[in-house]
Amino acid sequence: MSQVTPMITTDSSTKTLTRPLLGLTQSELTQWVEEQGQPAYRGQQLYQWIYQKGARSLSEITVFSKQWRDQVADFPIGRSTLHYRSVAPDKTVKYLLRLADGQIIETVGIPSEKRFTVCVSSQVGCPMACDFCATGKGGFIRNLAKHEIIDQVLTVQEDFGRRVSHIVFMGMGEPLLNTDNVLGAIESLNKDVGIGQRWMTVSTVGVRDRIHQLAKHQLQVTLAVSLHAPNQALREKLIPTAHRYPLDELLVECREYVEITRRRISFEYILLAGVNDLPEHAEQLGKQLRGFQCHVNLIPYNPIQEADYQRPSSIRIQSFVSALKKQHIAVSIRYSRGLEADAACGQLRASKK
Repeated sequence: MSQVTPMITTDSSTKTLTRPLLGLTQSELTQWVEEQGQPAYRGQQLYQWIYQKGARSLSEITVFSKQWRDQVADFPIGRSTLHYRSVAPDKTVKYLLRLADGQIIETVGIPSEKRFTVCVSSQVGCPMACDFCATGKGGFIRNLAKHEIIDQVLTVQEDFGRRVSHIVFMGMGEPLLNTDNVLGAIESLNKDVGIGQRWMTVSTVGVRDRIHQLAKHQLQVTLAVSLHAPNQALREKLIPTAHRYPLDELLVECREYVEITRRRISFEYILLAGVNDLPEHAEQLGKQLRGFQCHVNLIPYNPIQEADYQRPSSIRIQSFVSALKKQHIAVSIRYSRGLEADAACGQLRASKK
C-alpha cells in the first residue's frame, strides 16, 4: 500500500499541519518535528507518546520542553472525547465518542478470556439502509478520517487497560465506501499499534468493484460479506440499496477475491424469523455457495426499536445449520455480545440509549 505524505503548508509565521498527528508514521512525525525546529529524535518520542502512551494532547508530553509544548499546543493529536459509556452483563462495553466536529460515533469493546476485540465504525451513520439495522435507519452523514478510526481502538484499549488482539470493521457504516481511510487505518493499526492483520475483519454489504480493489492490496485481513438473503428479490427487501449490485454479480466478485488472495471469505447471514430462515432459504443459500471457499456465519437477529423483526427459535436456527451442513457448507452460529447494552450486531446508533 502506498504511503501518504502529510500535507504541510507554510505561512509567514508558522508551519501548519493540515491533519491530526494520529495516523502518521514515525518518519512522518519526525519530518514534522524537524519542521518545527526540533531535533529528529523528538519524532521517535512523539511516536511513542501517541501510540504507546496514548497522549491526547501535545501539552501532556512531558519529555518536551514546556516552551515548545506551549508553542505547538494548538496542533491536534486527533483523539475523541467520551460522550457515553455503558457496560452489558457480559462485560461488553459500548462507547459513544464525540469527534472534533461534534459528530458522535459508536465503538464496542468485547473482552473474553483469550481475546479482546474492538468493533469499530468507519462512517458517521450508514447509507446502505439495511431494514433490520439501527445504524441504517439513522441515515448517513460522512466518512470517518483515518485518525478517527485508529482513535476508537486506542480509546477502548486505554479504558480496559488491556491490549487489543482483534479488530472487526462491523460498527457504523459501510467500510468499502470509505476504502482509503479504512486501508490507511488498517496499515497504522498493524504497524504502529501492533495488531496483526490476520486478526482484523472487514465487513461489507457489497459495493461494486470495491471487493476486487481490496483484493489487489493482498492484505491478510478476513473479508466478511453480509448476504442476509439467498436471492436477489429478498435481499432487496432487506437491503434496499442491493438493487444497485445484483447478488449474482456480487458472488462473482467474491469468487475472484478468493482466487486473487487465496483467502476464505466469511458470509454473514442475520436470521430473521419467518423472513429468511425457512428450509427453502437454506437450500437456496447452499446452492449459491456450493464449491465456494467460504464460511457462513449465522447471526440470530438482535432486536431494535425501529423494526418489528423477531429472532428465530433455537429449533429453527439449528434446522438452518443442519440444512447447510448437508450441502457441505461450513457454518457456525454467532450469538452477538452486548445485547443488553444495545451494543450487539445491528444495534449501533449514535445516540445515548
